[in-house]
Amino acid sequence: MYIIEQENKKPLCIQLFQELKKDIIQNYSIGEKIPSIRKIASTYNLSKNTVEKAFSQLVVEGYIDSYPKSGYVVTDTNYNDFNNKQYTQVEENEIKEKILYDFFPARLAKDSFPLKLWKRLFTKVINESLDFGMYQDGQGEIGLREQIAKYLIKSRGVNCNANQIVICNGFADSMGLVARLIKDSHKDLAIEFPGYHIARKVFDSHNYSIRNISVNKTGINLDELNQSKSRLVYITPSHQYPTGVTMPITKRIKLLEWAKKVDGFIIEDDYDSELSYINRPIPSLQGLDKDGKVIYVGTFSKSLSPAIRVSYLVLPLPILDKFKTFYESRASRVCLTTQKVLEKFIEDGYWDKHLRKIRTSNKKKHNLMRSLLKDKLGTSMKIVTQGAGLSILINPTLPFDWDKLKKLAKNEKMKLHYAKERSGGKWQALMMGFGGFQEEEIEVAINLFSKIWNKCIIE
Repeated sequence: MYIIEQENKKPLCIQLFQELKKDIIQNYSIGEKIPSIRKIASTYNLSKNTVEKAFSQLVVEGYIDSYPKSGYVVTDTNYNDFNNKQYTQVEENEIKEKILYDFFPARLAKDSFPLKLWKRLFTKVINESLDFGMYQDGQGEIGLREQIAKYLIKSRGVNCNANQIVICNGFADSMGLVARLIKDSHKDLAIEFPGYHIARKVFDSHNYSIRNISVNKTGINLDELNQSKSRLVYITPSHQYPTGVTMPITKRIKLLEWAKKVDGFIIEDDYDSELSYINRPIPSLQGLDKDGKVIYVGTFSKSLSPAIRVSYLVLPLPILDKFKTFYESRASRVCLTTQKVLEKFIEDGYWDKHLRKIRTSNKKKHNLMRSLLKDKLGTSMKIVTQGAGLSILINPTLPFDWDKLKKLAKNEKMKLHYAKERSGGKWQALMMGFGGFQEEEIEVAINLFSKIWNKCIIE
């Protein structure tokens, strides 16, 4: 996934060149083929000319070359041989460093994606009468929107129809669209603190004023929200990020009353709702909304794949009308074939089967990691968040040297992830992601991690 920001002052071709260069340095081998100009242009909704400029610069600088019938391939990844180094020391270190155990908190195992089935559905879809001669519906393919609506009504209690759904290219794209749609009437955003850093960054990039609202044991602090004078709030009520608390029904109703009173909107990020291992998933806040005050946000990243870059919004009617008025010509940010394959995947019942499989698999990993953490770390550790998503959050109960932990982990080629860096800069916890591991790898990884952890306890 390349980060290409349409609103960024830096030219799109330069942004793409830098993203491609970084990807080649970190992930490609000599002679390996990179995606075609046409594929990149389609995937990232860029003009062919923009992509060609980026490729041309890569050729000039010696990263890739064009070969007949082969497309563009990587010419060399041993950049130490270059006299004119075009990369930073950080990038060089990334090339040399091989991570053995990565506890990334939002990753699925490679084999969890139903690749063979996806290929089969792709072949079926591509052989059908797809119209590649016209621009796609900027709101997303109607068939996919209908399938998502059926799923949300049945499984999340969302009150919607296909006409309210907008297909987007991942969470940040969804948030960027919301930010643009309502900026004229809502110039500041109240956000949970600690809270999801990507949501904050997106609205900050659109020059919103960000107001931090503390989180207590039942979710966002409503007294602080009222005092903030904001009329727009971003929340993760089903599984708050990163603390894991759940907002009870009484507080949800009060929050809806707040939105009605101030004529505001609630952005409900249904974060981790599909991956609940202890309790039944809690119905959405949007399903309680009778006044069109909730903007519902969902993605397929945590339960299917972050690589396909499919997210969606359920817009209340006032914002939907604005979308249709001002964004009628907005080209879809997700390629046609991806949308049609996903539509078929859901329609034919594979999505429900996949969800059951992924829940079962990750529940086993969750329980195994939790058991190992308790066994290996004992009373030196407390579990802060568990029971949902793709990670368990822990904190030390004894005096602890966090800097030493980072250093020792790096020496052992282990990558750790910290809540403080991903949720606003104050609230700290170690995010022990299990989703990206094979089940048999978890014990080996935790055994090594426990040795490092114990060296960081201050006697």
